[in-house]
Amino acid sequence: MRSIAFALSLTLAPLHAQADMIGDILDQQILPGMDELAFTSDLLAEAAKEDCQPDSGSLRNAYNDAFDAWISVSHFRFGPSETDNRAFALAFWPDSRSKTPKALSKIIADDAATIDQPDTFATYSIAARGLYALEFLLYDADLSSAGSADTRCRLIQAITTDINNTADAINFEWLDSYAAQLRSPGDRYQTEAEVKQELYKALNTGLQVTADMRLGRPLGTFDHPRPKRAEARRSGRSLHHVTLSLQVLQPLALALSGDNTELAKEFQRGFAKALRTAAQLDDPVFAGVADPSSRFRVESLQQQINDLRTIADSKLGPSLGVDPGFNSLDGD
Repeated sequence: MRSIAFALSLTLAPLHAQADMIGDILDQQILPGMDELAFTSDLLAEAAKEDCQPDSGSLRNAYNDAFDAWISVSHFRFGPSETDNRAFALAFWPDSRSKTPKALSKIIADDAATIDQPDTFATYSIAARGLYALEFLLYDADLSSAGSADTRCRLIQAITTDINNTADAINFEWLDSYAAQLRSPGDRYQTEAEVKQELYKALNTGLQVTADMRLGRPLGTFDHPRPKRAEARRSGRSLHHVTLSLQVLQPLALALSGDNTELAKEFQRGFAKALRTAAQLDDPVFAGVADPSSRFRVESLQQQINDLRTIADSKLGPSLGVDPGFNSLDGD
């Protein structure tokens, strides 16, 4: 898969001081990642046009490639991804009130002609759009067989076309204007320091989402584990998302460390440890969080990611001028 190869290429990139930190992050991580998202989303839409059956191997492979591409850039949740709630349109999760299956069920029951109208479908609830909605239609036993086959096919094609259009819009804005604003601050960002803080926020947010949501949600509490809250469990991607997130966050942490080689090496050790732990887990959807021995290994991985957050908070943040009380998900 191209997206996995992209993530691994970042992980294996050589450690060195960077003369143009922002430019390197743009040219080696953000822009290639957004291009990969647009490319795989286009292939996903084409696959759905050719074969919209939920068990189609080509459609599921395209779905996995596009999802990999999104996870690889989902931490860059600012600028073009924020416009028109595009990030939520691509990936509405967590869905604590089960809005997605409800919205999809209603669309299938109504069988409206507007399903086939991309401009109108783009105004539908974000719960019925994006990769998590598509997962239900491809992998959920009830929704993958609900209503008529024709309606389900039209809905799958509508969702994949919408994903493609959203990904293309994000990629276009990065190339057309947003990358330039990061390279030459003065408008949206007044200084280079503000740009670095934005990129730090992306790292911090990525680590926090992985520790608190991708792992924290299925872990629940010791007395009340919640394995069914695991991300993308229907398609068996829960642990994969954790691993992929770590693989793409590592090069961002190293790049932001700049010429501080000791800090970069500390990040390298921390990420290597977390990735080893993830590789040793034989639980792709965290189904074993209710078992004490399995739960301990997942908790260990969560703690190792939180250790990386501590390094970022206590050492990287101050070097970039980020306030100690900064919280990436609060908007502070």
